[in-house]
Amino acid sequence: MSQPIPSTEDNRRSGWRTLRKVAPYLWPADQLWVRRRVVIALALLVFAKLIAVSTPLLYREAVDRLAHEGVPVLALGAVGLTVAYGVARLMNIGFQQLRDVVFAPVGQRALRHLALETFEHIHRLSMRYHITRKTGGLSRIIERGVKGVDFLLRFLIFSIGPLILELTLVAIILTVMFDAWYLVIVAGTIGLYFWFTFAVTEWRVQLRREMNEQDTDANQKAIDSLLNYETVKYFGAEAREVERYDGAMRKYQVAALRTAYSLAFLNFGQSVLITGGLIGVMVLAAIGAQAGTLTVGDFVMVNAYMIQITVPLNFLGTVYREIRQSLVDMGEMFDLLEQPAEVSDKTGAKDIVVTGGRIELQDLRFSYDPKREILKGVSLTIEAGQTVAIVGATGSGKSTVGRLLFRFYDVTGGALKIDGQDVRDVTQASLHDAIGIVPQDTVLFNDTIRYNIAYGLKDAKQADVEQAARDAQIHDFIAGLPDGYDSTVGERGLKLSGGEKQRVGIARTLLKNPPILLLDEATSALDTNTEHDIKGALARAGQGRTVIVIAHRLSTVAEADRIVVLDAGEIVEQGTHDELLAFAGRYAGMWQRQQADEEAA
Repeated sequence: MSQPIPSTEDNRRSGWRTLRKVAPYLWPADQLWVRRRVVIALALLVFAKLIAVSTPLLYREAVDRLAHEGVPVLALGAVGLTVAYGVARLMNIGFQQLRDVVFAPVGQRALRHLALETFEHIHRLSMRYHITRKTGGLSRIIERGVKGVDFLLRFLIFSIGPLILELTLVAIILTVMFDAWYLVIVAGTIGLYFWFTFAVTEWRVQLRREMNEQDTDANQKAIDSLLNYETVKYFGAEAREVERYDGAMRKYQVAALRTAYSLAFLNFGQSVLITGGLIGVMVLAAIGAQAGTLTVGDFVMVNAYMIQITVPLNFLGTVYREIRQSLVDMGEMFDLLEQPAEVSDKTGAKDIVVTGGRIELQDLRFSYDPKREILKGVSLTIEAGQTVAIVGATGSGKSTVGRLLFRFYDVTGGALKIDGQDVRDVTQASLHDAIGIVPQDTVLFNDTIRYNIAYGLKDAKQADVEQAARDAQIHDFIAGLPDGYDSTVGERGLKLSGGEKQRVGIARTLLKNPPILLLDEATSALDTNTEHDIKGALARAGQGRTVIVIAHRLSTVAEADRIVVLDAGEIVEQGTHDELLAFAGRYAGMWQRQQADEEAA
């Protein structure tokens, strides 16, 4: 469903909010070098504009000397005045370029800090936010937002401000040297131009916003389709995906055409206003020249001034459109930055201290949706060094326990403690350092095998990486590859088989060497033979650690110290494998069904 289009007042408020948020990056209290550069850049800007408005005066003097009219003001001949005119133009351009050079480090610093802050904030956002957010759309918001900051810094400061200064100086010169009617025409033209440009551009911003939404939607569909390339192939759905993408692009095309048509209307209307003002001023100057009250040089100078201000005025239309669009794009990025983190560290939270790895679930309650409770008062104690398996049907809540252990979500009732410390009272970074995980689907970075294993420990040495690979029984496989540990694994590790990816994931976790290990359906996606091979690596990974095994396939948990059976968010059975079989309850029934399925297979 499409979002309601914000009103002009909403856009204006959002624009001012964005400007307030960008300002500290241009004038930071703790960075004096940034402030110095901003002041120097603004001074160079003023020098450039003063030279710019004096240039037509030199042009006028040169024309009058050639026409033998007027009273000489400068003791220079026509040639000298022409050279001075050229030097003035060169100095104007030189000061502008020097201004850009001085300001460039300020702009790049602001871009880097904003991009870094956004990227860091995204990683702080909760699991709930990320599983509901479209990654393609998120990347576009960041990309457009950073580009918007770049444009705003370059043009808001060095286009709008200088334009206002130049228009003011030109209006003063025309009024002083000629009469008030020139000021009336110039001011009227500029006023109408500003009104028309801003009014039409505000309308176009709504069209551009709609175009952005369609662009984001099309981009998301493309990324989603490419990430699911194998699924598309499995179901022979290439044509369906093309049709889906084309439907999104068709909507984008309609929005883009409306934007293009409105641009043509804006450009023509601006030209009508500018041309009308130019003709009006030139007619006044021509009447004065015919009457002898003005010289040919005056006529030429008026023309030069009008052309000089029409160029930035024409540019203003483009700049204002882009600034408004930049404010929209940046507004989306700042909306993202204002998205609160659902899970955050308490003030003064300390690092967790794991002395043994004892885990307590005390009347644990949790719900993703308030209307549907997932865990309903689960109480469980896992002693240090124990291996405890949590099993149950799909939707029973077993994987939720793992997410709460990592504190991806906060419990809605009860408590989860490690060695007596509530996970809500310690820093998330230290909590994550204390727990290692081998998930059902190990997702790898599109980099080398070395990088993916070394991801488990910052600044890991090659010898440590190789030892972890040996412990995970994958070193010989890696050594046999043409590029060894420098072999790339492809996007999401698609160049490796499921078993190879899992072993890389195990090696990565072993290198991390955490006191607590979570095996979340670590072998459920593997065939029986591969599972048998990896079970040995997982058993070695669990030695000397507290291990929680979350599993659907019961053959992987038969040797656990204790097995806990969850059903609809409650513990219904617990004990050893033999005890639960002897009890002939829920676990025994699940075991018999799985054994029968394996025998049938």
